[in-house]
Amino acid sequence: MLLVGNGRLLTRGKHNRLIENGCVAADGDTIVAVGTTAELKEKYPGADFIDAHGGMIMPGLINAHNHIYSAFSRGIAINGYNPQNFLDILDGMWWTIDRNLLLEDTRMSAMATYLDCIKCGVTTVFDHHASFGEIPGSLFAIADAARALGVRTCLCYEVSDRDGEEKMRQAVKENADFIKFCAEENSDMVKGMMGMHASFTLSDATLAHCRENTPEGVGFHIHVAEGMTDVYDSLKKYGKRVINRLYDNDILGEKTITGHCIHINGIEMDILKQTDTMVVHNPESNMGNAVGCPPTIELMRRGILCGLGTDGYTNDMYESMKAANCLHKHNLCDPTVAWAEVPQMLFENNAAIGARSFQKPLGELSEGAAADIIVSDYIPLTPMSADNANGHTLFGMSGRQTVTTIIDGKVRMKDRELIGIDEQAVLAHAREQAAGMWKRINAGK
Repeated sequence: MLLVGNGRLLTRGKHNRLIENGCVAADGDTIVAVGTTAELKEKYPGADFIDAHGGMIMPGLINAHNHIYSAFSRGIAINGYNPQNFLDILDGMWWTIDRNLLLEDTRMSAMATYLDCIKCGVTTVFDHHASFGEIPGSLFAIADAARALGVRTCLCYEVSDRDGEEKMRQAVKENADFIKFCAEENSDMVKGMMGMHASFTLSDATLAHCRENTPEGVGFHIHVAEGMTDVYDSLKKYGKRVINRLYDNDILGEKTITGHCIHINGIEMDILKQTDTMVVHNPESNMGNAVGCPPTIELMRRGILCGLGTDGYTNDMYESMKAANCLHKHNLCDPTVAWAEVPQMLFENNAAIGARSFQKPLGELSEGAAADIIVSDYIPLTPMSADNANGHTLFGMSGRQTVTTIIDGKVRMKDRELIGIDEQAVLAHAREQAAGMWKRINAGK
């Protein structure tokens, strides 16, 4: 039995409330009670106790769209790389990196990323992976890293025709093998989806092959209309827009995540709504790639489930939330928007996305929910309540204020000290792998 108390506890979830001097009790991997510190100490006198020292006790954060392999891109200088548009960025940077990623690079990218997630209070990660340098076993390597560091994760491999049919088929098989593995293991810590890059790198035959190798009850994770190249390609080759094409190929549905959805129209929004397909917004990536701002506010107004991701840009979900808040105000020239919508994406909708893949409720501190608990050292300067907690989160918190991270009832970081993890050894190994990858890239330029 574990108690985390002596802090302001924000439950989130349906019955969101703020408990002064609050406490949460976890028995194994499940939360069994929430109340005041005095109440739960009396109820569970023999439990281990973690002192929040007056900070914020909250549910672990969820990243609904990440790219673990981007960990090795920081500061990279690729000979001859001078992008003029989004397609240049994809081919010159990201596809160049993933074509040079070997299995150990993938594993160490995951180790470094999950370590950073723990330090930022992110306890669940939906990842969309690509490593065309070595495809077989790549999702299993990431899963091994997730298991070693104890992070909850949902994985898929990015199927694409861009490197030929053989690698496309390897990618589909990697997804299918991993989905089967997850089903047989039946763990609530690792799940699988069928991943796909984007419509403009996927033929109808490839979409059909993906569909044929995806079991019932398993969704797809795909980039949609991130750039206009995707839209133009679909219109020119198939005479239809991207969402219409995916609908015709039976890709959409309540288990499917569509990333970005920047260049979509009203009819496509209607299809997303009618199929109950999920959308994930990645604000910093969209701004960095200069691909535009998605109609996220309108999507949410229409009742489409929109979550928040980072697209590999960061592992700090607070950072992504702050960027989204400013982006939509700026894009719509309206200072009144995004105050409610962006926190809803991170704290409510990401939990709802998690519920479509994982068994226990995520993103809330309530009886029966997963014991994913974080403590931030944030102590409010101004009065705080459940009603204004989002404002405190937006302007007062950051990922690196996380001092304690508990995932699945296991303490992974306490008072900023990683538990059972040799951070320096992990990072040293990751640096060696990254240096080797950089050398391979520029040796071929």
